[in-house]
Amino acid sequence: MSKWFVVILATAGCVGCGAPAENNAAPAGAAAVAEPAPTPAVTPVSALAEAAPAPPRAAVVREVIIPVGTTLRLDLASSVASDSSRVEDSVRATLRQAVAVKGETILPAGTELSGVVTDVAGSARVKGRARVAYRFSSLRHDGERYDIKTSTVAHQAAATKGEDATKIAIGAGAGAALGAILGGGDGAAKGAAIGGAGGTGVVLATKGKEVRLGPGANVTTKLTAPLTVRVKS
Repeated sequence: MSKWFVVILATAGCVGCGAPAENNAAPAGAAAVAEPAPTPAVTPVSALAEAAPAPPRAAVVREVIIPVGTTLRLDLASSVASDSSRVEDSVRATLRQAVAVKGETILPAGTELSGVVTDVAGSARVKGRARVAYRFSSLRHDGERYDIKTSTVAHQAAATKGEDATKIAIGAGAGAALGAILGGGDGAAKGAAIGGAGGTGVVLATKGKEVRLGPGANVTTKLTAPLTVRVKS
């Protein structure tokens, strides 16, 4: 009997071993269940704001008044002359030195100014020294044109009285020498008079010096009225 008991137990174990194992796989023909897609990372709005470039800051425009009497040191950019310029001819110049108000540069060096000739006269015989005068009426700064008022810049030829006296003296001396040779002492006196008259004739026939200034000449003027300039900052 013990023999059959052992056989029965062995059979029962085989049956247990042959039992189908639990299968986790989906049955044949069943639809596969898709796994959910990973959620994309979302960049915080604050981070986007930090990464985006800041918009350009709008320029602040303010008005600065350059007071009356301010000196303008200029370099001529055009020529003026007593023997060739005419009234109303244009005159151009640039600032040789920047204009500042309370330590702040308002008009930089190189700022362009425009004006006109207001008076001109060539040299005359005996009297009337040559002269030329002009003033400025506008300037350009930062793309804008401003009307300005300045004092007149005037140039006059140097006096030639010393030179005239020398010419007369030379004429008198030459006449005296010639008179002495021809007629002694009395002839010398007459010769001096004749020579002096000749020297005076040379002065009457000779014009004085002209006034001529070319580009680059240093000139100075002043504002005769305040100038309001728009400054960006």
